[in-house]
Amino acid sequence: MEDGQSLVSRIREGDCAVLKRDDVFKAVPVLRRRKIIFEKQWFYLDNAIGHVYGTTFEVTSGGSLQPKQEAEETNKETKEAGTDNRNIVDDGKSQKLTHDDIKALKDKGIKGQEIVQQLIENSTTFRDKTEFAQDKYIKKKKKKYEALITIVKPSTRILSTMYYAREPGKINHLRYDTLAQMLTLGNIRAGNKMIVMETCAGLVLGAVMERMGGYGSIIQMYPGGGPVRAATSCFGFPKVFFDNLHEFPLSKVDSLLSGTFSTETLPSEPEDNALAEEESNGLTDEKQTSLQKTEGESTTEAAMEINQTEEQETMDINAEDVEHRENKEKENKENVQEKQRKQWERRKKLLETAALLREKNADGLIVASKFHPTPLLLALLEFVAPSRPFVVYCQYKEPLLECYTKLRERGGVINLKLSETWLRNYQVLPDRSHPKLTMSGGGGYLLSGITVVLDKGKSDSSNLEALKMEEPSSKRCRVQDLHC
Repeated sequence: MEDGQSLVSRIREGDCAVLKRDDVFKAVPVLRRRKIIFEKQWFYLDNAIGHVYGTTFEVTSGGSLQPKQEAEETNKETKEAGTDNRNIVDDGKSQKLTHDDIKALKDKGIKGQEIVQQLIENSTTFRDKTEFAQDKYIKKKKKKYEALITIVKPSTRILSTMYYAREPGKINHLRYDTLAQMLTLGNIRAGNKMIVMETCAGLVLGAVMERMGGYGSIIQMYPGGGPVRAATSCFGFPKVFFDNLHEFPLSKVDSLLSGTFSTETLPSEPEDNALAEEESNGLTDEKQTSLQKTEGESTTEAAMEINQTEEQETMDINAEDVEHRENKEKENKENVQEKQRKQWERRKKLLETAALLREKNADGLIVASKFHPTPLLLALLEFVAPSRPFVVYCQYKEPLLECYTKLRERGGVINLKLSETWLRNYQVLPDRSHPKLTMSGGGGYLLSGITVVLDKGKSDSSNLEALKMEEPSSKRCRVQDLHC
Protein backbone atom coordinates (compact mmCIF):
# COMPACT_ATOMS: atom_id res chain seq x y z
CA MET A 1 0.00 0.00 0.00
CA GLU A 2 2.79 2.42 0.83
CA ASP A 3 4.41 1.91 -2.58
CA GLY A 4 1.07 2.47 -4.31
CA GLN A 5 0.45 5.70 -2.38
CA SER A 6 3.94 7.02 -3.20
CA LEU A 7 3.29 6.57 -6.94
CA VAL A 8 0.14 8.72 -6.77
CA SER A 9 0.99 12.25 -7.87
CA ARG A 10 -0.20 14.99 -5.56
CA ILE A 11 -0.70 18.70 -6.07
CA ARG A 12 2.36 20.63 -4.91
CA GLU A 13 3.07 24.32 -4.66
CA GLY A 14 4.80 25.57 -7.80
CA ASP A 15 3.25 22.91 -10.06
CA CYS A 16 1.34 23.76 -13.22
CA ALA A 17 -2.14 22.27 -12.96
CA VAL A 18 -5.19 22.28 -15.23
CA LEU A 19 -8.60 23.31 -13.94
CA LYS A 20 -11.54 21.45 -15.44
CA ARG A 21 -15.24 22.20 -15.38
CA ASP A 22 -17.34 20.08 -17.74
CA ASP A 23 -15.53 20.47 -21.09
CA VAL A 24 -13.69 23.70 -20.22
CA PHE A 25 -9.99 23.66 -19.26
CA LYS A 26 -7.56 26.27 -17.99
CA ALA A 27 -3.86 25.89 -17.08
CA VAL A 28 -2.75 27.78 -13.96
CA PRO A 29 0.30 27.72 -11.63
CA VAL A 30 -0.36 26.40 -8.13
CA LEU A 31 0.58 29.23 -5.75
CA ARG A 32 -0.60 30.19 -2.31
CA ARG A 33 -2.68 33.34 -1.74
CA ARG A 34 -3.17 33.86 -5.48
CA LYS A 35 -6.66 34.68 -6.74
CA ILE A 36 -7.81 32.48 -9.64
CA ILE A 37 -10.78 33.40 -11.86
CA PHE A 38 -12.29 30.52 -13.82
CA GLU A 39 -15.78 30.22 -15.34
CA LYS A 40 -17.14 33.26 -13.44
CA GLN A 41 -15.82 31.86 -10.15
CA TRP A 42 -12.96 33.18 -8.05
CA PHE A 43 -11.07 31.09 -5.51
CA TYR A 44 -7.66 30.25 -4.02
CA LEU A 45 -5.72 27.02 -4.50
CA ASP A 46 -4.26 26.93 -0.96
CA ASN A 47 -6.51 24.08 0.24
CA ALA A 48 -5.87 22.02 -2.91
CA ILE A 49 -2.16 21.58 -2.13
CA GLY A 50 -1.47 18.05 -0.92
CA HIS A 51 -4.53 16.45 -2.53
CA VAL A 52 -4.35 13.90 -5.34
CA TYR A 53 -4.66 15.06 -8.95
CA GLY A 54 -8.17 14.39 -10.25
CA THR A 55 -9.89 15.49 -7.02
CA THR A 56 -13.11 17.47 -7.45
CA PHE A 57 -13.47 20.54 -5.24
CA GLU A 58 -16.40 22.75 -4.36
CA VAL A 59 -15.94 26.51 -4.13
CA THR A 60 -17.24 27.72 -0.76
CA SER A 61 -17.68 31.19 0.67
CA GLY A 62 -14.48 33.20 0.78
CA GLY A 63 -13.05 31.48 -2.27
CA SER A 64 -11.73 28.42 -0.44
CA LEU A 65 -11.82 24.95 -2.00
CA GLN A 66 -13.27 21.95 -0.18
CA PRO A 67 -13.13 18.36 -1.51
CA LYS A 68 -16.57 17.28 -2.69
CA GLN A 69 -18.18 14.40 -0.85
CA GLU A 70 -19.52 11.41 -2.76
CA ALA A 71 -22.97 12.01 -4.22
CA GLU A 72 -25.88 10.56 -2.27
CA GLU A 73 -28.67 8.47 -3.78
CA THR A 74 -31.30 10.35 -5.74
CA ASN A 75 -34.51 11.21 -3.92
CA LYS A 76 -37.85 9.64 -4.65
CA GLU A 77 -39.11 12.85 -6.25
CA THR A 78 -36.51 12.65 -9.01
CA LYS A 79 -37.56 9.07 -9.83
CA GLU A 80 -41.15 10.04 -10.69
CA ALA A 81 -41.43 10.86 -14.37
CA GLY A 82 -44.10 11.44 -16.99
CA THR A 83 -44.63 9.70 -20.31
CA ASP A 84 -44.12 12.72 -22.59
CA ASN A 85 -43.75 16.52 -22.55
CA ARG A 86 -46.69 17.44 -24.79
CA ASN A 87 -48.74 19.12 -22.04
CA ILE A 88 -45.85 21.16 -20.56
CA VAL A 89 -45.99 24.86 -21.45
CA ASP A 90 -42.93 27.04 -20.89
CA ASP A 91 -44.68 30.18 -19.61
CA GLY A 92 -42.14 31.01 -16.88
CA LYS A 93 -44.65 30.36 -14.09
CA SER A 94 -43.69 26.79 -13.26
CA GLN A 95 -40.94 27.81 -10.80
CA LYS A 96 -42.18 29.15 -7.45
CA LEU A 97 -38.77 30.42 -6.30
CA THR A 98 -37.91 33.91 -7.53
CA HIS A 99 -34.45 35.37 -8.24
CA ASP A 100 -34.53 37.15 -4.87
CA ASP A 101 -35.26 33.87 -3.08
CA ILE A 102 -32.33 32.14 -4.83
CA LYS A 103 -30.05 35.07 -4.04
CA ALA A 104 -31.08 34.90 -0.38
CA LEU A 105 -30.24 31.19 -0.31
CA LYS A 106 -26.79 31.94 -1.73
CA ASP A 107 -26.21 34.69 0.85
CA LYS A 108 -27.03 32.26 3.65
CA GLY A 109 -24.20 30.01 2.42
CA ILE A 110 -26.39 27.13 1.26
CA LYS A 111 -24.53 24.77 -1.07
CA GLY A 112 -25.36 24.48 -4.73
CA GLN A 113 -26.64 20.92 -4.38
CA GLU A 114 -29.28 22.04 -1.85
CA ILE A 115 -30.31 24.95 -4.08
CA VAL A 116 -30.82 22.54 -7.01
CA GLN A 117 -32.91 20.28 -4.76
CA GLN A 118 -35.12 23.20 -3.72
CA LEU A 119 -35.56 24.23 -7.36
CA ILE A 120 -36.75 20.69 -8.14
CA GLU A 121 -39.17 20.70 -5.20
CA ASN A 122 -40.64 24.09 -6.15
CA SER A 123 -41.07 23.24 -9.84
CA THR A 124 -44.69 22.42 -10.74
CA THR A 125 -43.81 20.71 -14.03
CA PHE A 126 -40.78 18.65 -12.99
CA ARG A 127 -42.76 15.46 -12.20
CA ASP A 128 -44.59 15.65 -15.53
CA LYS A 129 -41.35 15.65 -17.55
CA THR A 130 -39.86 12.49 -18.99
CA GLU A 131 -36.85 10.88 -17.36
CA PHE A 132 -34.53 12.25 -20.07
CA ALA A 133 -35.94 15.77 -19.67
CA GLN A 134 -35.48 15.56 -15.89
CA ASP A 135 -31.82 14.57 -16.28
CA LYS A 136 -31.32 17.45 -18.68
CA TYR A 137 -32.99 19.88 -16.25
CA ILE A 138 -30.86 18.71 -13.30
CA LYS A 139 -27.66 18.89 -15.36
CA LYS A 140 -28.48 22.44 -16.47
CA LYS A 141 -29.21 23.64 -12.92
CA LYS A 142 -26.11 21.95 -11.50
CA LYS A 143 -23.95 23.69 -14.05
CA LYS A 144 -25.45 27.03 -13.02
CA TYR A 145 -25.51 26.74 -9.24
CA GLU A 146 -22.94 24.11 -8.26
CA ALA A 147 -19.40 25.53 -8.29
CA LEU A 148 -17.48 22.29 -8.85
CA ILE A 149 -13.91 22.31 -10.17
CA THR A 150 -11.63 19.35 -10.88
CA ILE A 151 -7.86 19.77 -10.79
CA VAL A 152 -6.13 17.43 -13.24
CA LYS A 153 -2.51 16.84 -14.15
CA PRO A 154 -1.47 18.36 -17.51
CA SER A 155 -0.90 15.98 -20.41
CA THR A 156 -0.73 16.16 -24.19
CA ARG A 157 -4.39 15.25 -24.60
CA ILE A 158 -5.65 17.75 -22.02
CA LEU A 159 -3.46 20.65 -23.15
CA SER A 160 -4.18 20.09 -26.86
CA THR A 161 -7.91 19.98 -26.11
CA MET A 162 -7.61 23.16 -24.03
CA TYR A 163 -5.68 25.10 -26.68
CA TYR A 164 -7.94 23.93 -29.51
CA ALA A 165 -11.04 25.06 -27.59
CA ARG A 166 -9.71 28.34 -26.16
CA GLU A 167 -7.03 29.63 -28.56
CA PRO A 168 -6.87 27.52 -31.75
CA GLY A 169 -5.05 30.28 -33.66
CA LYS A 170 -2.00 29.96 -31.42
CA ILE A 171 -1.52 26.31 -32.39
CA ASN A 172 -2.39 26.78 -36.10
CA HIS A 173 -5.73 24.99 -35.53
CA LEU A 174 -3.93 21.73 -34.76
CA ARG A 175 -6.56 19.34 -33.44
CA TYR A 176 -5.71 16.77 -30.77
CA ASP A 177 -6.38 13.75 -32.99
CA THR A 178 -4.11 15.21 -35.69
CA LEU A 179 -1.37 15.67 -33.08
CA ALA A 180 -1.78 12.03 -32.07
CA GLN A 181 -1.39 11.00 -35.72
CA MET A 182 1.81 13.08 -35.95
CA LEU A 183 3.35 11.35 -32.94
CA THR A 184 2.48 7.93 -34.37
CA LEU A 185 3.66 8.62 -37.93
CA GLY A 186 6.86 10.22 -36.64
CA ASN A 187 7.70 7.11 -34.57
CA ILE A 188 8.40 9.20 -31.47
CA ARG A 189 9.92 7.03 -28.74
CA ALA A 190 12.53 7.14 -26.01
CA GLY A 191 16.15 7.35 -27.14
CA ASN A 192 15.42 9.08 -30.44
CA LYS A 193 17.26 12.07 -31.87
CA MET A 194 14.44 14.26 -33.15
CA ILE A 195 14.30 17.55 -35.05
CA VAL A 196 11.19 19.62 -34.29
CA MET A 197 10.23 22.79 -36.13
CA GLU A 198 6.96 24.23 -34.89
CA THR A 199 5.14 27.52 -34.31
CA CYS A 200 2.37 26.06 -32.12
CA ALA A 201 3.40 27.80 -28.87
CA GLY A 202 5.50 24.77 -27.90
CA LEU A 203 2.60 22.28 -27.84
CA VAL A 204 4.14 19.89 -30.38
CA LEU A 205 7.52 20.16 -28.64
CA GLY A 206 5.92 19.31 -25.29
CA ALA A 207 4.09 16.33 -26.82
CA VAL A 208 7.36 14.98 -28.23
CA MET A 209 9.13 15.51 -24.89
CA GLU A 210 6.36 13.71 -23.02
CA ARG A 211 6.45 10.76 -25.44
CA MET A 212 10.27 10.47 -25.17
CA GLY A 213 10.20 10.65 -21.36
CA GLY A 214 13.50 12.51 -20.98
CA TYR A 215 15.54 9.94 -22.95
CA GLY A 216 17.19 10.93 -26.21
CA SER A 217 17.77 14.39 -27.65
CA ILE A 218 15.55 16.99 -29.32
CA ILE A 219 16.72 19.82 -31.57
CA GLN A 220 14.18 22.62 -31.83
CA MET A 221 14.43 24.84 -34.90
CA TYR A 222 12.96 28.28 -34.29
CA PRO A 223 12.35 31.46 -36.31
CA GLY A 224 13.10 34.93 -34.98
CA GLY A 225 15.04 35.79 -31.85
CA GLY A 226 14.22 32.76 -29.72
CA PRO A 227 11.93 29.75 -29.29
CA VAL A 228 8.38 30.13 -27.94
CA ARG A 229 7.58 27.55 -25.24
CA ALA A 230 4.42 28.81 -23.55
CA ALA A 231 2.60 25.48 -23.86
CA THR A 232 5.75 23.49 -23.04
CA SER A 233 5.98 25.17 -19.64
CA CYS A 234 2.39 24.06 -18.88
CA PHE A 235 3.45 20.38 -18.95
CA GLY A 236 5.49 20.84 -15.78
CA PHE A 237 8.45 18.74 -16.93
CA PRO A 238 11.36 18.25 -14.49
CA LYS A 239 14.68 19.95 -15.22
CA VAL A 240 16.18 16.65 -16.45
CA PHE A 241 13.91 16.79 -19.51
CA PHE A 242 15.51 20.07 -20.62
CA ASP A 243 19.11 18.83 -20.37
CA ASN A 244 18.90 17.15 -23.80
CA LEU A 245 16.77 19.88 -25.41
CA HIS A 246 18.77 21.93 -27.94
CA GLU A 247 17.76 24.90 -30.06
CA PHE A 248 18.99 26.25 -33.38
CA PRO A 249 17.81 29.28 -35.40
CA LEU A 250 16.38 28.76 -38.86
CA SER A 251 18.39 31.72 -40.15
CA LYS A 252 21.62 29.72 -39.67
CA VAL A 253 20.50 26.56 -41.50
CA ASP A 254 21.66 27.70 -44.96
CA SER A 255 25.10 28.69 -43.66
CA LEU A 256 25.39 25.36 -41.85
CA LEU A 257 24.55 23.42 -45.02
CA SER A 258 26.91 25.48 -47.18
CA GLY A 259 29.76 25.17 -44.67
CA THR A 260 30.04 28.90 -43.96
CA PHE A 261 28.70 28.66 -40.42
CA SER A 262 31.02 30.53 -38.04
CA THR A 263 33.11 28.06 -36.00
CA GLU A 264 35.41 30.53 -34.28
CA THR A 265 37.08 29.49 -31.04
CA LEU A 266 35.16 30.32 -27.91
CA PRO A 267 36.37 33.28 -25.85
CA SER A 268 38.07 32.66 -22.56
CA GLU A 269 35.79 31.79 -19.71
CA PRO A 270 34.08 34.82 -18.18
CA GLU A 271 35.24 33.90 -14.68
CA ASP A 272 38.91 34.58 -15.61
CA ASN A 273 38.02 37.93 -17.15
CA ALA A 274 35.92 38.82 -14.16
CA LEU A 275 38.77 38.02 -11.76
CA ALA A 276 41.20 40.14 -13.76
CA GLU A 277 38.73 43.01 -13.80
CA GLU A 278 38.15 42.71 -10.06
CA GLU A 279 41.92 42.80 -9.36
CA SER A 280 42.44 45.86 -11.56
CA ASN A 281 39.39 47.51 -10.03
CA GLY A 282 40.74 46.76 -6.59
CA LEU A 283 44.04 48.53 -7.39
CA THR A 284 42.26 51.56 -8.77
CA ASP A 285 39.95 51.63 -5.76
CA GLU A 286 42.94 51.67 -3.41
CA LYS A 287 44.48 54.58 -5.38
CA GLN A 288 41.20 56.46 -5.29
CA THR A 289 40.82 55.96 -1.55
CA SER A 290 44.39 57.16 -0.96
CA LEU A 291 43.76 60.27 -3.06
CA GLN A 292 40.51 60.89 -1.24
CA LYS A 293 42.32 60.63 2.11
CA THR A 294 44.93 63.22 1.11
CA GLU A 295 42.25 65.55 -0.22
CA GLY A 296 40.26 65.05 2.95
CA GLU A 297 43.23 65.94 5.14
CA SER A 298 43.94 69.15 3.20
CA THR A 299 40.30 70.20 3.35
CA THR A 300 40.08 69.50 7.07
CA GLU A 301 43.14 71.63 7.79
CA ALA A 302 41.64 74.53 5.84
CA ALA A 303 38.22 74.06 7.32
CA MET A 304 39.52 73.93 10.93
CA GLU A 305 40.09 77.67 10.70
CA ILE A 306 36.52 78.33 9.54
CA ASN A 307 34.19 76.02 11.41
CA GLN A 308 34.22 72.42 12.67
CA THR A 309 30.48 71.80 12.18
CA GLU A 310 30.46 72.81 8.50
CA GLU A 311 33.47 70.52 7.85
CA GLN A 312 31.68 67.50 9.40
CA GLU A 313 28.56 68.05 7.29
CA THR A 314 30.56 68.24 4.05
CA MET A 315 32.52 65.08 5.01
CA ASP A 316 29.26 63.17 5.59
CA ILE A 317 27.84 64.25 2.22
CA ASN A 318 31.07 63.29 0.40
CA ALA A 319 31.16 59.87 2.07
CA GLU A 320 27.52 59.18 1.06
CA ASP A 321 28.25 60.20 -2.56
CA VAL A 322 31.31 57.92 -2.70
CA GLU A 323 29.35 54.95 -1.31
CA HIS A 324 26.52 55.55 -3.77
CA ARG A 325 28.95 55.69 -6.69
CA GLU A 326 30.74 52.53 -5.57
CA ASN A 327 27.45 50.61 -5.26
CA LYS A 328 26.37 51.81 -8.69
CA GLU A 329 29.68 50.75 -10.26
CA LYS A 330 29.45 47.32 -8.64
CA GLU A 331 25.91 46.81 -9.97
CA ASN A 332 26.96 47.84 -13.48
CA LYS A 333 29.95 45.47 -13.39
CA GLU A 334 27.76 42.59 -12.21
CA ASN A 335 25.23 43.24 -14.97
CA VAL A 336 27.97 43.32 -17.62
CA GLN A 337 29.49 40.09 -16.30
CA GLU A 338 26.07 38.42 -16.27
CA LYS A 339 25.40 39.43 -19.88
CA GLN A 340 28.82 38.18 -20.97
CA ARG A 341 28.26 34.88 -19.19
CA LYS A 342 24.84 34.40 -20.82
CA GLN A 343 26.20 35.26 -24.27
CA TRP A 344 29.08 32.83 -23.78
CA GLU A 345 26.74 30.02 -22.67
CA ARG A 346 24.35 30.70 -25.56
CA ARG A 347 27.18 30.63 -28.08
CA LYS A 348 28.54 27.41 -26.60
CA LYS A 349 25.11 25.73 -26.84
CA LEU A 350 24.72 26.97 -30.42
CA LEU A 351 28.02 25.36 -31.44
CA GLU A 352 27.06 22.11 -29.68
CA THR A 353 23.73 22.03 -31.55
CA ALA A 354 25.49 22.76 -34.85
CA ALA A 355 27.80 19.80 -34.19
CA LEU A 356 24.77 17.55 -33.59
CA LEU A 357 23.16 18.69 -36.84
CA ARG A 358 26.38 18.17 -38.82
CA GLU A 359 26.24 14.48 -37.96
CA LYS A 360 23.11 14.24 -40.18
CA ASN A 361 21.80 11.21 -38.32
CA ALA A 362 18.49 12.44 -36.87
CA ASP A 363 15.89 9.73 -36.27
CA GLY A 364 12.94 11.82 -37.40
CA LEU A 365 11.60 15.23 -38.38
CA ILE A 366 8.40 16.96 -37.23
CA VAL A 367 7.28 20.20 -38.93
CA ALA A 368 4.16 22.12 -37.83
CA SER A 369 4.48 25.81 -38.61
CA LYS A 370 2.65 28.74 -40.14
CA PHE A 371 5.34 29.08 -42.83
CA HIS A 372 5.30 27.41 -46.22
CA PRO A 373 6.44 23.81 -45.63
CA THR A 374 8.36 23.23 -48.90
CA PRO A 375 11.59 25.21 -48.24
CA LEU A 376 11.59 24.15 -44.59
CA LEU A 377 11.25 20.46 -45.35
CA LEU A 378 13.78 20.42 -48.21
CA ALA A 379 16.38 22.11 -46.01
CA LEU A 380 15.78 20.12 -42.82
CA LEU A 381 15.65 16.72 -44.56
CA GLU A 382 19.41 17.07 -45.11
CA PHE A 383 19.94 16.43 -41.38
CA VAL A 384 17.79 13.27 -41.24
CA ALA A 385 19.37 9.83 -41.61
CA PRO A 386 18.07 7.42 -44.29
CA SER A 387 15.13 5.13 -43.53
CA ARG A 388 13.69 7.58 -41.00
CA PRO A 389 10.13 9.01 -40.89
CA PHE A 390 9.12 12.66 -41.30
CA VAL A 391 5.76 14.37 -40.77
CA VAL A 392 4.62 17.81 -41.93
CA TYR A 393 1.44 19.49 -40.67
CA CYS A 394 -0.34 22.34 -42.40
CA GLN A 395 -3.74 23.86 -41.82
CA TYR A 396 -4.36 23.98 -45.58
CA LYS A 397 -4.04 21.36 -48.30
CA GLU A 398 -2.50 23.39 -51.16
CA PRO A 399 0.96 24.03 -49.61
CA LEU A 400 1.31 20.31 -48.86
CA LEU A 401 0.32 19.43 -52.43
CA GLU A 402 3.14 21.63 -53.70
CA CYS A 403 5.51 20.06 -51.17
CA TYR A 404 4.38 16.60 -52.32
CA THR A 405 5.20 17.31 -55.97
CA LYS A 406 8.58 18.85 -55.10
CA LEU A 407 9.55 15.78 -53.06
CA ARG A 408 8.50 13.45 -55.89
CA GLU A 409 10.68 15.38 -58.33
CA ARG A 410 13.61 15.61 -55.93
CA GLY A 411 13.59 11.97 -54.84
CA GLY A 412 15.15 10.60 -51.68
CA VAL A 413 11.76 9.78 -50.08
CA ILE A 414 9.32 6.89 -50.31
CA ASN A 415 5.85 6.07 -48.99
CA LEU A 416 4.66 9.67 -49.42
CA LYS A 417 1.12 10.11 -48.06
CA LEU A 418 -1.10 13.18 -47.82
CA SER A 419 -3.92 12.57 -45.34
CA GLU A 420 -6.66 14.37 -43.46
CA THR A 421 -7.99 13.18 -40.11
CA TRP A 422 -11.74 13.20 -39.58
CA LEU A 423 -13.22 13.39 -36.10
CA ARG A 424 -16.79 13.11 -34.86
CA ASN A 425 -17.87 13.17 -31.21
CA TYR A 426 -20.70 10.95 -30.02
CA GLN A 427 -23.06 11.28 -27.09
CA VAL A 428 -23.24 7.89 -25.39
CA LEU A 429 -26.23 7.67 -23.02
CA PRO A 430 -28.88 4.98 -22.41
CA ASP A 431 -31.41 4.93 -25.28
CA ARG A 432 -30.13 8.22 -26.71
CA SER A 433 -26.65 7.64 -28.18
CA HIS A 434 -26.10 9.70 -31.33
CA PRO A 435 -23.48 11.93 -32.99
CA LYS A 436 -23.27 15.40 -31.48
CA LEU A 437 -24.93 18.17 -33.43
CA THR A 438 -21.81 20.32 -33.57
CA MET A 439 -18.47 18.98 -34.73
CA SER A 440 -15.12 20.27 -35.94
CA GLY A 441 -14.98 21.18 -39.62
CA GLY A 442 -11.36 20.16 -40.10
CA GLY A 443 -8.21 19.34 -38.18
CA GLY A 444 -5.59 20.14 -40.82
CA TYR A 445 -3.58 17.95 -43.20
CA LEU A 446 -0.53 15.72 -42.79
CA LEU A 447 2.22 14.85 -45.25
CA SER A 448 4.28 11.87 -44.13
CA GLY A 449 7.01 9.73 -45.66
CA ILE A 450 10.28 7.87 -45.13
CA THR A 451 13.72 9.08 -46.18
CA VAL A 452 16.05 6.97 -48.36
CA VAL A 453 19.55 7.51 -49.74
CA LEU A 454 19.38 10.24 -52.39
CA ASP A 455 21.29 9.76 -55.66
CA LYS A 456 22.78 13.24 -56.07
CA GLY A 457 23.53 12.83 -59.81
CA LYS A 458 19.92 12.04 -60.62
CA SER A 459 18.62 14.73 -58.31
CA ASP A 460 20.82 17.41 -59.88
CA SER A 461 19.76 16.49 -63.42
CA SER A 462 16.10 16.40 -62.43
CA ASN A 463 16.42 19.82 -60.77
CA LEU A 464 17.93 21.29 -63.95
CA GLU A 465 15.13 19.86 -66.06
CA ALA A 466 12.55 21.21 -63.64
CA LEU A 467 14.07 24.68 -63.87
CA LYS A 468 14.07 24.59 -67.68
CA MET A 469 10.52 23.35 -68.01
CA GLU A 470 7.89 25.13 -65.91
CA GLU A 471 5.01 22.82 -66.85
CA PRO A 472 3.66 20.34 -64.28
CA SER A 473 5.09 16.82 -64.37
CA SER A 474 1.86 15.25 -65.70
CA LYS A 475 1.66 17.73 -68.62
CA ARG A 476 5.37 17.30 -69.35
CA CYS A 477 4.94 13.53 -69.64
CA ARG A 478 2.10 13.96 -72.13
CA VAL A 479 4.19 16.31 -74.29
CA GLN A 480 7.08 13.83 -74.32
CA ASP A 481 4.72 11.02 -75.34
CA LEU A 482 3.44 13.09 -78.28
CA HIS A 483 6.96 13.78 -79.50
CA CYS A 484 7.80 10.11 -79.32
